[in-house]
Amino acid sequence: MKQGRWADRLEIIRQRSRNRVIRVATLEAEGMDSSTVYRRCLPGGPWRRLLPGVVMLQNSAPTREQMVIAALLYAGPRALVTGVEACRRQNLRTGPGREHDPIHVLTPHDEKVVSSGFVVVERTHRLPATVFSGQVPLAPVGRAALDAARKLRSSDDIAKLLIEAVQRGGCTVRGLRSELEHGSQRGTAIPRRILGDIAGLRSVAELHGRQLTNHLSVPPTHWNPALYTPDGTYIGRPDAWWDDVGLAWEIDSVEFHYSSGDYAQTLARNGRYAQTGIVVLQTLPSRLRSATAAVVGELDAAYRAAAARPRPDVRLKPAV
Repeated sequence: MKQGRWADRLEIIRQRSRNRVIRVATLEAEGMDSSTVYRRCLPGGPWRRLLPGVVMLQNSAPTREQMVIAALLYAGPRALVTGVEACRRQNLRTGPGREHDPIHVLTPHDEKVVSSGFVVVERTHRLPATVFSGQVPLAPVGRAALDAARKLRSSDDIAKLLIEAVQRGGCTVRGLRSELEHGSQRGTAIPRRILGDIAGLRSVAELHGRQLTNHLSVPPTHWNPALYTPDGTYIGRPDAWWDDVGLAWEIDSVEFHYSSGDYAQTLARNGRYAQTGIVVLQTLPSRLRSATAAVVGELDAAYRAAAARPRPDVRLKPAV
C-alpha cells in the first residue's frame, strides 16, 4: 500500500498533536487523506477516533486529559471548559465519581458545533472571560459551578458545590445570584432555591441544620456568630446560637473534628464553653437526616436547660 509523504512525517505529526490528540484537518494538511486516517482508526488499528474530526495517535483508552484536549479541538478555538471539569481544575471538590462526568464546553452562539460523544456543547451569548489551567481554557469558578449545578439533580450535591465555590473559590452568594439571573435559565430552579439558603453557611450539614430548626419550639437567634467574654477574649463560633439563654449548637463532623489537631481544637473550644457557662449541644451531621425528630427533641431540651439558669455574660459578633 502506498502511504504517501505523510509516512515520512510521523514524528512531525506527533509533534503537531497535543498529548497525541490531533484534528483530522491537521493530518490532512500533512498529506494524509481522510480515508487513511479513519482506516487507521478501525478496530485493531494503531489509532483511535475520539470525536468527529478528532483522533488519538494511539489505540489505548484515552486519559481524562486527552478527552479534554479532544473536546476543545472538536468544539473550536474559542471554546472553553466549564461545569464539573472546570471546577475540579480550579481545586473545588466535586464529589465522588464526578471526574467521569461528560466534559461540558461553552462556545460562542454563532458556532454550529453540537454535542457528541463525551462532550456536552453549550452555545452561549455570554461567553465568560477565560482563566487557564496549564493550557486548558476554563470558565471562572462562579460560572463553572453554576453550569455544573444546572446539570446536577441532587440538592445536596448542588449545595455542596455552591458552598464550596463560596468557601474556597472566592465567589460570593450575591455574585452567584447575579450570574444565575443573567445566564441560561435551564435547570436553575434548584440552584436558585439553594442560593437563598446558603448565605453565611459553611457546609451542607449547616444547611440541613437550618432546615431542621424550622421544627423547633424556639429557633436559634444567630448562625455562626463569634462569641467573646466581656474582656474581649474569643470563646468560639457555634453553628447556631440562642442569645436569650446562652445555648450553643455545634454540628460536629467526625471526619473534621477527630483528625490530627482538630480533635484538640474541639476539646479546647468545649473547655471555653464550659468556663463561661455556655450550654452546648453537639450533633453529628448524619443524625440531622437519620434522626431528625430525636435531634429536635434534644435541642428543645437543651433550650429548656439553658433557660433554667442565669444567662452567661457573653457578647457576640454575628457572622451574618
